[in-house]
Amino acid sequence: MRIRGVKPFASAVGLLLGLLCAVEAAKVNKHKPWIETTYHGIVTENDDKVLLDPPLIALDKDAPLRYAGEICGFRIHGQNVPFEAVVLDKSTGEGVIRAKAKLDCELQKEHTFTIQAYDCGEGPDGSNMKKSHKATVHIQVNDVNEYSPVFQEKSYKATVIEGKKYDSILKVEAVDADCSFQFSQICSYEIVTPDVPFTIDKDGNIKNTEKLNYSKERMYKLTVTAYDCGKNRASEDVLVKINIKPTCKPSWQGFNKRIEYEPGTGSLALFPSMHLETCEEPITSIQASIMLETNHIGKGCDRDTYSEKSLHKLCGASAGTVELLPAPSNSANWTVGLPTDNGHDSDQVFEFNGTQAIKVPEGLVSTTLKEPFTISVWMRHGPGGREKETILCNSDKTEMNRHHYSLYVHNCRIVLLLRQEPTESENYKPAEFHWKLDQVCDKEWHHYVLNIEFPAVTLFVDGATFEPFLVTEDYPLHASKIETQLTIGACWQGGSARMTQYFRGNLAGLMIRSGKLENKKVIDCLYTCKEGLDVQLPEEVASAVKVEFNPNQSSLSLEGDDIESFEKVMQHISYLNSRQFPTPGIRHLRVSTTVKCFNEETCISVPDSEGYVMVLQPEEPKISLSGIDHFARGAAEFESTEGVTLFPELRIVSTITREVEVEAETEAEGEDDPTVQETVVSEEIMHNLDTCEVTVVGDELNGDHESLEVDLAQIQQRALEMSSSNVGMVITGVNTMANYEQVLHLIRYRNWHTEALFDRKFKLVCSELNGRYISNEFKVEVNVIHTANPMDHVNDAMVQPQFINQVQHASVDLSGHNLANTHQASVVPSAATIVIVVCVSFLVFMIILGVFRIRAAHQSTMRDQENGKENEMDWDDSALTITVNPMETYEDQHSSEEEGDEEEEESEDGEEEDDITSAESDSSEDEGGEQEDQQGSSRQQQLEWDDSTY
Repeated sequence: MRIRGVKPFASAVGLLLGLLCAVEAAKVNKHKPWIETTYHGIVTENDDKVLLDPPLIALDKDAPLRYAGEICGFRIHGQNVPFEAVVLDKSTGEGVIRAKAKLDCELQKEHTFTIQAYDCGEGPDGSNMKKSHKATVHIQVNDVNEYSPVFQEKSYKATVIEGKKYDSILKVEAVDADCSFQFSQICSYEIVTPDVPFTIDKDGNIKNTEKLNYSKERMYKLTVTAYDCGKNRASEDVLVKINIKPTCKPSWQGFNKRIEYEPGTGSLALFPSMHLETCEEPITSIQASIMLETNHIGKGCDRDTYSEKSLHKLCGASAGTVELLPAPSNSANWTVGLPTDNGHDSDQVFEFNGTQAIKVPEGLVSTTLKEPFTISVWMRHGPGGREKETILCNSDKTEMNRHHYSLYVHNCRIVLLLRQEPTESENYKPAEFHWKLDQVCDKEWHHYVLNIEFPAVTLFVDGATFEPFLVTEDYPLHASKIETQLTIGACWQGGSARMTQYFRGNLAGLMIRSGKLENKKVIDCLYTCKEGLDVQLPEEVASAVKVEFNPNQSSLSLEGDDIESFEKVMQHISYLNSRQFPTPGIRHLRVSTTVKCFNEETCISVPDSEGYVMVLQPEEPKISLSGIDHFARGAAEFESTEGVTLFPELRIVSTITREVEVEAETEAEGEDDPTVQETVVSEEIMHNLDTCEVTVVGDELNGDHESLEVDLAQIQQRALEMSSSNVGMVITGVNTMANYEQVLHLIRYRNWHTEALFDRKFKLVCSELNGRYISNEFKVEVNVIHTANPMDHVNDAMVQPQFINQVQHASVDLSGHNLANTHQASVVPSAATIVIVVCVSFLVFMIILGVFRIRAAHQSTMRDQENGKENEMDWDDSALTITVNPMETYEDQHSSEEEGDEEEEESEDGEEEDDITSAESDSSEDEGGEQEDQQGSSRQQQLEWDDSTY
């Protein structure tokens, strides 16, 4: 049933409801949110949550209406505010403020900004939302103890005077970077070093707890730390140095005890900052002596550089000096068995303890009183007994006990005995000369020289002249035919055949020189050092201070009255060492000072100052010997008067190796920072040699049929000396490497009985500074090629083709890799080179096997020749002939030539052990174009060793 009028009614009701809703909507979101006007907050550095007072809550009177009564957000106003506000509950309006990033109290302790609250508007789209008023927010950032104390200085220094207690020696101070008062405050300091007489208070003041003593400790090193009020310890402890200054005592100040000297740097100032502390005493005059001790070498200076005999030559002494105490060697063996100083000196020091003595070989010294002569010796001797102590004695060899001449020590006197020879007239003449000297018994090394021109005798001690205080006269000796015996360290009693009057002390460099007296210039040179003290006086003080040196410049004395000028002179005193290779080690220094004041009773006393010069190790040279070390010669050459030269191509080279810093070139590689690298650099240097010794390896030389010879005139011309024995030859003398090379080139080996000799081996060693620097051992082996009369092998020669060109006078050199043709009669083609290498190699191999194998090889070769082999090799135990088949094809020879060239290149690379090498070194670079034109024909040439050559 349909009711009329219902639809219009419904429409009317809907319209009415719409009007009511519109009216109600007009009443929604009428109010603004409300918040407090001021907030205070706290946040910690390592946290992002802010604690607010009061809490952040926004209220809206439109609540509980949805949207209009809800809070949708907070907005913060301000520049670079590191905070954000977040709504926790829209309906209650509760929110929080939190940090957007980590806060730093040290950068900013407080933050202030404004904040507003916003409601959600009238609907989901947030339309018509309202905001509250702006509230002020103050937030304080709480500190965290993240920083440790840091000291203001890297280290602290202070100086105190001994024997005094201080309230405060110095103050250390640390700071803390934390922002809060608690954590930035330094609450305490602490001395970490245990058991020191110091304490520190909370403010950092350090003081001593007891009186300090300079002799006990000159400087204290303390480690100090600090703590902040948060108990954080300092990040790094600080070092505190407290120097103890002695109470004023007169002394030299600024004196370095250790002074390093690098060889080759010239002079070195010893006291560059030295000054005299006088404690304000008035000074009228001052004297000082500076002593440089050279005990590092036992006796005198330069004795560690050259032997006494070499020094005589270097100082210009004439020829004729005989060394009576040489270092033991094969050629000078009479000092073997004497105690030495274990090699501390290059010039050997010998010890005599009262039981040792030696006999000098007969004929070594031929000194007579008819001509002037000189005796020189280095001696160290202490207070002796009542007995005579003989240094050198010439006495009867048998039957009688007469002393012809002697040098001895007796009760701190040195005595020279000179007896007239029987042939002289029966006159009463001086026989004993006595010198009473402190030097004889002071246990120090001294240099003694006796110039004897009978009846006058002069003694030089350390370069100074002394006249005898007593001369005893006597008659000549009675005539007799008894031979004499020269001894050292005691005197030979021929009647009882024993030694007597033994010496107790040290001797070195005992020399006798016949025929001429030593002049003063040479004596001073022998005693003067190449190292010593030097001073270059400034002009302004040259006249204010008197300076005197001793003869060997090991000490000097100063005298003046002005302290300032005196100190300037002291500052210019230097150490100088002009030797190329000085001995490294310590040279002690002592400065002794005497001061005079106005009031002599209260004059100050200046103690001695002692130190040392440390001479560093010099760059040591490496002496290298090189040359031909293996060759063969015919027996005839060994038997000739000239013999065979042992070292024809010897080369002596000396090099030093040093490390240098080189800046690497890295710019080309694109690197920005260049690096510094250490590079080893070797360079050749020139210096002297003093010994070269040739030694026979194996059996000793048989004097009946073999010898080593050299031109003595050439040796003497170069101021060298030679001694030889059945074990070798020794050449001595300080001279250049070039002169030694020239002399060694002249050494020849002869053997006039070579039938049973196949080889001989020799060894050469050279040295400098008495063996301080020694070369390598250069060994040479020479082989004997035995030959026979070539007429014994006529058949061998007859089978050779007529067009073979013979190479006459070929000198076979099997040294290294060269088969040398001394006359270079022809050019050996490459094809023949291969034949030579094979044949000669086979020859040496067969010689080693022996004579019987050589015969077998000869027979085998003959059979091969009869069978028509292309290459033939004839061997005989007495003759050597090599032939080459000339009918080889060009292709075979060309192939052989290429192979020969390869073998020759390998030979030139240095297989020094091989006995046989190619002769291509004789093939001519000088004949280059001509050889190419004749290449085809030269391949047909052959090399033959003619028996007549040997």
